Parts: sequence; structure tokens; C-alpha cells
Amino acid sequence: MKTDGTPLIGILTARKSEGTIAGNGPLFIDIQKKLISLNGLSFIFIPEDVEDDYIYGYFYSPEENRWKKKSFPFPDLVYNRIPFRTSEQEEKSQWLFSLLKKKKIPFFNPCFIDKYELYQLLKGDDILQDYLPKTILVQGHNVLLEFLMEFGGIYLKPTQSSKGKGIVRLRMDGPSRIQLDSILKQETYSSFTHFWEEWNEELLKKRYIAQEEVRSAEYEGKRFDFRILAHANHDDYTLSGVGIRLSQEQEITTHIPSGGSLLPYQLLKSKEHDVFFQTIIPSVGKSLSNYYGYFGEFTIDAGVSKTGRYYIYEVNSKPMSFDEEEIENKKIENLCRLFLQHIEESS
Repeated sequence: MKTDGTPLIGILTARKSEGTIAGNGPLFIDIQKKLISLNGLSFIFIPEDVEDDYIYGYFYSPEENRWKKKSFPFPDLVYNRIPFRTSEQEEKSQWLFSLLKKKKIPFFNPCFIDKYELYQLLKGDDILQDYLPKTILVQGHNVLLEFLMEFGGIYLKPTQSSKGKGIVRLRMDGPSRIQLDSILKQETYSSFTHFWEEWNEELLKKRYIAQEEVRSAEYEGKRFDFRILAHANHDDYTLSGVGIRLSQEQEITTHIPSGGSLLPYQLLKSKEHDVFFQTIIPSVGKSLSNYYGYFGEFTIDAGVSKTGRYYIYEVNSKPMSFDEEEIENKKIENLCRLFLQHIEESS
């Protein structure tokens, strides 16, 4: 399919285990519609469909309301939406990343982020280091026990997970008992050693971090976090939207798939919150791009403690859709304008 000089965006995804194409279909359709209105085009593709001189991909036609398979020239920019960490690590994906580099095709959001690597990266930034909860890599019984005793409560998180998967909270319960809370269950251990005997294989095999528990500020008795959406804009990074996520039945995570609910930011908006967002966004964006390669968008999970101290919990390289329609619309608009801006600046 020839594009006659029209800016062409390739949206990279992966195949599911049963063979169908994975990814956020509604997002891809919205991007296509917006790009067409800005005189651009997009198609989705997987690494296995890349040949030396062209790519087989899927093009959404708004007129016919369907996807069509066609061959495309190499795009002007690739937007990485591979949804699985394992797919990103596969040989074919890595080959494609090298090929894009060789062809000097801008590659947008190069990879998933490892939580411990992120902590070390942000800790090296003079502005961001003050907003990080104390974090260690789980490597053994004694160091983890000391860490738990220092804070009284900690979160354990797999370094390679998202959407709150695998997170548990540990709390000291008296002089020796340990209480474990996860999204689905609560357990009590008579001692840390008993906890370690049951959990050490999981913690060491999957590579977990331990993070101090922050006693979050609450709204109507429920803890809340910020989901901050940011996009690049020329050489800077700006705020595209903020959502509030409120814990519900369980307090381990405020992620919507795990039972969290949402509130409009206007309800809790304050000058202090706004200053915090504006302070961290440019530093996070520049740190990511300098270390990993160009990051055009990201979300930050952040919060404020009962004492009014702000914290950055996580940064996500492939944001989920926002349930707030106005934020999701702003995301599509900013993304598409950024694609075209980036192509212009790279040419």
C-alpha cells in the first residue's frame, strides 16, 4: 500500500498464544481516526510479519468499519504496544528493534520497565530522589527481615509485572508474628522464618523488590493514588491528565482491574498536587529517554501520605486506557500530534 508522502505510523504488537493479534483494538481504531483527521495513517503489525523491504500489516478503514491486511513500506515511526514482556524479549522482536535502529526509524517507548532498575535510575536524579519510597531488591532472609523491622510494613512487588499483579503487603503483628495481605487473601505467620520458608522460592525466582509501606492519605476512609498521564512535547514533557484511584474491598492496590474505583481529580485538586505533578513529569521523562531511548508517553503511579509527603510508586511505559473519557481523548490527541511532530523533527 503506497502512502504518497503521508506520514505513516506503524503500531507494533504481538500474537496471542492461540494465534490472534493481541492489543488494545479500540485504542488502535481511535489512533487511526485521529491520524486521518491530521492527514496521517497508521497500521498495526507484529515482528513475524516484517520482511526486508516491506511489512504485512492491518489497516483500519473507518468507511468500512473493518481491518484489512495489506503490505506497507517501512513506517516513518514505530509506536511500541507489544503487550507482553516475554514477546518483547523474543529473538524476532529484538531483531526488529535492531533493524529499526539501522534504518534510523524513530522507535517510540522502547521497552517495559523493570521496577528495581527504575528505582535506581530515578534515585540518581536530584529532583526525583526525594519522592521515592525506600526500596531494596529481595536477596535474602536477613536483609528483608531488617527492612521489614525498620518500617513495620512493606510491599513486595515482582520487578517485571504491571496492573498490581503479584503485589503483597507484609506487616509486623506483635513482636514476631507477620501478617500478609494480597488482593485475594490474608495470612498470618507465627514468625518471619515461617513466612520465608513458604515464600523464598517465589521471591527469589521471580525477582521481587521490597518497598516501604506509605500510609496513604484517604478520601472518605479509603486510600487513594494518582494516575498521572504525561506526553513529550518537543524537548519537554507535559501533563495530559490525572485520575484518582480509590481502594475498595482490599487496600493492596488501587488498580481498577483489582477492584479499585475512580474519582474525578477535580474533587481533590489542590495547588500542592499540581505543583508536584509539574515538578516530577519533566525529570521522569528525561530520565527514561536518556537511559532507555525515546519515551513519548508514560504514566506515573504516585501518592501522598497522611503527613502530606508525596511519593512516586511506579512508572508505566505502556499506559492502559483511562476510564475517564476526557483523559483518554486527550491521550489520543496528544499521541497523534506527537507522532507527526516527532517525524517532522527527525526528518
